[in-house]
Amino acid sequence: MRAIVVGATGAVGRDLVEALCADPRYTEVRTFTRRELGVDDPKLRPYVVDFERTEGWHDLVQGEVIFSALGTSKKQAGSKEAQYHIDHDYQLMFATFAKQNGVRHMVLVSSAGADTGSSFFYMKLKGVIERDVEALGFAGLTIVQPPSLIRKHAKRPLETISVKALQALNAIGLFKSMAPISTEIVAQCMAEAGAEPFEGVRRISKQAIRRFAESK
Repeated sequence: MRAIVVGATGAVGRDLVEALCADPRYTEVRTFTRRELGVDDPKLRPYVVDFERTEGWHDLVQGEVIFSALGTSKKQAGSKEAQYHIDHDYQLMFATFAKQNGVRHMVLVSSAGADTGSSFFYMKLKGVIERDVEALGFAGLTIVQPPSLIRKHAKRPLETISVKALQALNAIGLFKSMAPISTEIVAQCMAEAGAEPFEGVRRISKQAIRRFAESK
């Protein structure tokens, strides 16, 4: 099975590439990034491309399943508008290319609480992404909705503080339903979902991700 990964330089994306390369069900892993990935594996076919100039490479977005773990924060992007462009426009662009090139299954990382009607920008953004990707009509669409993430190499100080606070509260039995989960587990869950024959639309909730983690 040939896999396509968008967002491979991010926390979930890096763990996902590692999981896919280690999984014998995947024979090829194509990554599309704006900078060098820095990973060497015989299965890997890395493409460094300009997301704003798609001529010459959009037809390379080919395989049996596309995984999108692309995302940023408002602080990293510089504004809400820039964050929307990266999180929504780029993901929808790759999803559209994949659909046009005959890819049947998409696995999309979203977030617990994603809702087009949310008053919170981030949750609304994730809800809009889910809606617009679903409208493309993939034969199979898997939407993974994790809670807060535990990253190997945290680059978002406020997120790190909030995760540590939740972990401390979880340790004394509070806010168990909001307990953060590691990026490795989310990546493994995605790899498993992508390898399954599937048609339709499904959402893998934070509770389902926890059950997956407990089964490992």
